[in-house]
Amino acid sequence: MTEISAQSVKEVYRRISDDLGKVIVGQDQIVKLLVVSLFSRGHCLLVGVPGLAKTLLVKSLAEVLHLSFKRIQFTPDLMPADIIGSELLQERERRLEFEYQAGPIFANLLLADEINRTPPKTQSALLEAMQERKVTVGGTSRPLPDPFLVVATQNPIEQEGTYPLPEAQLDRFMFSLYLDYPRKEEEAEIVKRTTLMQLPALTPSVTAEEILQVQRLVLAAPVSDHVIGYAVDLVTATRPNRVGALQPARDYVEWGAGPRASQCLVLGAKALALLKGKLTPEVEDVREVAFPVLQHRVITNYRATGAGKKSRDILETLIKQVKEKEY
Repeated sequence: MTEISAQSVKEVYRRISDDLGKVIVGQDQIVKLLVVSLFSRGHCLLVGVPGLAKTLLVKSLAEVLHLSFKRIQFTPDLMPADIIGSELLQERERRLEFEYQAGPIFANLLLADEINRTPPKTQSALLEAMQERKVTVGGTSRPLPDPFLVVATQNPIEQEGTYPLPEAQLDRFMFSLYLDYPRKEEEAEIVKRTTLMQLPALTPSVTAEEILQVQRLVLAAPVSDHVIGYAVDLVTATRPNRVGALQPARDYVEWGAGPRASQCLVLGAKALALLKGKLTPEVEDVREVAFPVLQHRVITNYRATGAGKKSRDILETLIKQVKEKEY
């Protein structure tokens, strides 16, 4: 692809979704937002009970995109060196030298499976990689492959023996995506495919160069002031005791979303617009990515716990109340 356009991005997304549909049943919105995060150079946190094909989805995406893929099973005894690599002492020509052994993080698509099962020291090994797209070992920084996407998974049911991700690390994830149970007809199709036949082999249909071109187009796509203003107003509305905060945030929110949320709203809206064949996003595109961008960044207080309200419930009210303005 020599020159990419909004229609070209729409075609790239169609190829990806069609190929994933050979293996993944349903979850269309999850697939769309996962592709949006990839095109926006963001990272994703997948939250869902076991058996919803979270690992299969990420692995299949890597196959369709012809990207290198690594999976790390996070466990309580996992060490940072098991992720980013380490320097080992080697003997060369009768001299001892340190030689760097790269870790599994050097991949285009990294699946951090059950990330909250490992201690904070090991979780933090991903911080530099997710933000700076490089790792530093022994005082030497090494760039990661491009494109680079981290997809982490969490089980929302079992909390015993887990280490909740700190807010600083949660903020590094562009999207937090919640996978729900499939519908009855979808589950029947899943059973048919997995018990009556072998899953089809996926062949790469999109190149890494195409992805990089789309990422550059997302950054270059224009955004009107009123769309940016709406995104900032929406984020500001989540911050209690700040000018622009709305009543649900003042009542039930301990900490609102930071400036990175505004950035992610606009980037996600731009990528989503391109998936639809539009060059510039509209306010509706911001609303469509609002839940996955904000629900892990809005920290509720004790009153919300007493009232049985979660961040998603509060966001649903805020999105209805924040109005589009002219700037």
